[in-house]
Amino acid sequence: MNMKYFIVDAFTEHPFGGNTAGVVLLRDAFFPDEDVMLHVADELRYSETVFVRRAARNVWHLRYFTPRGEVNLCGHATVAAFTVLFRRWIAEGPCRARTGAGELEVVAGPEVMMQMAAPSIVSTLGDANTREVLCAVGLGDSTPVELPVQVVSTGLPDVILPVADVATLNALRPDMEAVGALTQRLGAVSFHAFALADDGYTAHVRNFAPAYGIPEESATGTANGALTHYLATHGVIAPGDHRFLQGEAIGHPSTVATCLAPDGTVKVGGPAVIVAEGKLYV
Repeated sequence: MNMKYFIVDAFTEHPFGGNTAGVVLLRDAFFPDEDVMLHVADELRYSETVFVRRAARNVWHLRYFTPRGEVNLCGHATVAAFTVLFRRWIAEGPCRARTGAGELEVVAGPEVMMQMAAPSIVSTLGDANTREVLCAVGLGDSTPVELPVQVVSTGLPDVILPVADVATLNALRPDMEAVGALTQRLGAVSFHAFALADDGYTAHVRNFAPAYGIPEESATGTANGALTHYLATHGVIAPGDHRFLQGEAIGHPSTVATCLAPDGTVKVGGPAVIVAEGKLYV
């Protein structure tokens, strides 16, 4: 098959920062077999690899694979994909991304901004499940903060976990086996822990998705979209632009931008840098 791949660092302006994704451009009309895409994702070894083909004028069909399987949507891989598309195949302008979470608008400028799927609060955890979540990240003896632990989605469901402050956030030592089992039981993809900040960022965040082979993610578009909806729902933030700092604890600080519209819709994005490209011979 005719496949060209790119390695892209998303949510950063500098190579070797942010969150890295593989981007595979397909000039053929069809996607390869799923096992081929899974093998490519495993070979590239990034948390997500996105396969992209043109579906119609200004419409692109994207499929996302972790080394363990396919997911419906990935924020940093979408930013990476459209960074490649706008710089290699198409001019700047509004496009549509056809994903497993629906067809979403993507606009490129200094940053690639993507519309998220319709936001929703999937569930609110009761006391027993909240205590299990706290224990799984090493906060079993802590008093929960006033905000609830909820499963929230803007395309992928994530467990949104508020913690007291940035120091507590950075000190988390998750039991990855427990986190993975709980995320699956709760119907979620990850634990997305956050602490509110007054340092120019809306919040500092950490994301754990061991059930998908990702112990900790350095930048997570979908989860920060979900967090934006969560914070708006609880009256913490107003419509406008917001920024989240992620990846500090693993040495890959990344800035994820979100935009909350007055009608509640959420866009997520940021800059990205192409660091390598080549051909796949499969």
